[in-house]
Amino acid sequence: MTDLISPIDEAGVEAAVHAAMSSKTPIAIRGGGSRAGLGRPIQAARTLTTEKLTGVTLLEPAELVASAKAGTSVAEFEAELAKAGQRLAFEPFDHRALYGSTAEPTVGGMVATNASGPRRVIAGAARDALIGVRLVTGRGETIRSGGRVMKNVTGYDLVKLACGSHGTLGVVTEATFKTLPIPESELSLVWEGLDDARGVEALCAAMGSPFETSGAAHLPATANAPARTVARLENFESQLRYRAGELEKLLKPYGAAARLDAGASHDLWGEIRDVAPLLGDAARQVWKISVAPSRAAALAARLGPLVAAHLYDWSGGLLWVAVEPTDDAGSSSLRPAVREARGHATLVRASDAVRAAVDVFEPEAPALARLSEAVTAAFDPAGVLNPGRMHVRH
Repeated sequence: MTDLISPIDEAGVEAAVHAAMSSKTPIAIRGGGSRAGLGRPIQAARTLTTEKLTGVTLLEPAELVASAKAGTSVAEFEAELAKAGQRLAFEPFDHRALYGSTAEPTVGGMVATNASGPRRVIAGAARDALIGVRLVTGRGETIRSGGRVMKNVTGYDLVKLACGSHGTLGVVTEATFKTLPIPESELSLVWEGLDDARGVEALCAAMGSPFETSGAAHLPATANAPARTVARLENFESQLRYRAGELEKLLKPYGAAARLDAGASHDLWGEIRDVAPLLGDAARQVWKISVAPSRAAALAARLGPLVAAHLYDWSGGLLWVAVEPTDDAGSSSLRPAVREARGHATLVRASDAVRAAVDVFEPEAPALARLSEAVTAAFDPAGVLNPGRMHVRH
């Protein structure tokens, strides 16, 4: 019996999951493997990979909709969309730099982890763009949920449940997304030298303006570079000149801004998306913290002794923190501070041993934990899909 199961179609996925359920043999679910370090370590002797389920199955630019099988690389999917003048507006996060991986990110992994980037602040997350999914549950049964249009639903919204469930509810075999046209151009405004509080304040002012800021990040000063506060604008070239000028006037109290052209802006936002400023030391452990922008700078200051490097995205609503390696990744100090700031934190990079010992995802209140377990058990009664990836089932 091989340790790797690699079905060529959905029927093969059903058979593999049904066999695992019947024998109560846990299996790990994998796409390309680029996000293997995200979540708690999985205890499973066998791995089911969707790498052979490939291909863009639907592309209708006029309807702003596209579908792809789970094993399709994100790069291939985005390239096919680009040929039609379309894109995934949520700017999928690429975990390869974070984990030092050379594996190719897949559509299934993107859905399973709700991998979303800086444009989420205005365009929503992967979960918001996902409008249809095919999923093989832990019962070995295929469920199709959603479709090719956005619509209201009643009962379980299985599309939203599946996105971000880290393979614990089922194996995604195909996904359908709402797409958007690629804008004609982009530029970024950069203010240098602002401290964290002033930087976040400027970003909030930019996001609250009528000038359609599609990215808002603050990169604190390092030994080699001054602090940078960055606002991105996208759309028609003629619009950009006007909107940039008006935004500069609005934010004049924060100093003069430099302008980055389309190429430089695109490169910078790729670095911000993949948190490149935090990745200098591969041993550092990395946290992703969601918090109200108004509390972000104060939280970072409170965490000061723990923090080796940090940056703000989503106008300060997302705080990335790198800490020097410890047995608990600083969890004993960080989680109480985050709770007091009414935020929540996810440990996104640490060793297997650390991720097995601490809560990787924000601990759930008892009532919510019971609900989560009930939902998971409904989809995977034998507990064979990615067991322990998110929380330990009782």
